[in-house]
Amino acid sequence: MSDADFTPLRVTHRAHGRDTFLRIRTWAEAEGHPVSERGRIAPGIVEAFFAAHSEVYEQGRTFEMVHATARTPGASPEDYAWERGSSLGEVYTIAFVRGLEEHEVLRRLGAADEDIRLITDADHSLPEGPEVITVRRIGDWTVAIEDGGRRAQGEALSDLSRGGGEVVAVQRHDYAQHHVTYAVDGRLITDLNPGFPVARHGADPDRLNRHLRELGIDPAADDSIDNPIPAALALD
Repeated sequence: MSDADFTPLRVTHRAHGRDTFLRIRTWAEAEGHPVSERGRIAPGIVEAFFAAHSEVYEQGRTFEMVHATARTPGASPEDYAWERGSSLGEVYTIAFVRGLEEHEVLRRLGAADEDIRLITDADHSLPEGPEVITVRRIGDWTVAIEDGGRRAQGEALSDLSRGGGEVVAVQRHDYAQHHVTYAVDGRLITDLNPGFPVARHGADPDRLNRHLRELGIDPAADDSIDNPIPAALALD
């Protein structure tokens, strides 16, 4: 599929400044909606605020983004709509590791043997937040989910893939930049921002371009993506 084989699906948004979101947070607290002191405000709360204050919504700046969606048979961002309402936090990393069993994945991420064990729901309710990596074997792949962390990045990604292995990692970070990182046999192939895919680097930064095109994303365009994390998960 070439860049000329599709027309990206574009959606219109309105951007609002920090003052507006401070106002939304104050309104939500007064209305009894649960909001954290920092980080993203739940989309439903934002929508409720604008429904009650349409004049504020109209004051926003209009802009367009590309909405990733499947253009060929296979994985679709829509398959990962659950991510929006999941229990995962505002920062997490999901790594897909081929060629290593669960214990070895945890060891290469820095876990001591005595700390590798079956976990319970109580492990996810510590006051300081989750400090666990959950692993699950699926066929030839081990999936490692780290809620609240990003150990499977940088040199750790190379460690996970050395010895002929392969790793794809998706990192969500609401206060910084999201990442999709791909490494093979200890070598970083590509690291791209799923929210702005033209920003990518690595030994072969264009390796995933075909898959981007299959999601209706032009890898050569300066487009921002409306649904970056579902798109990132569909890439995997």
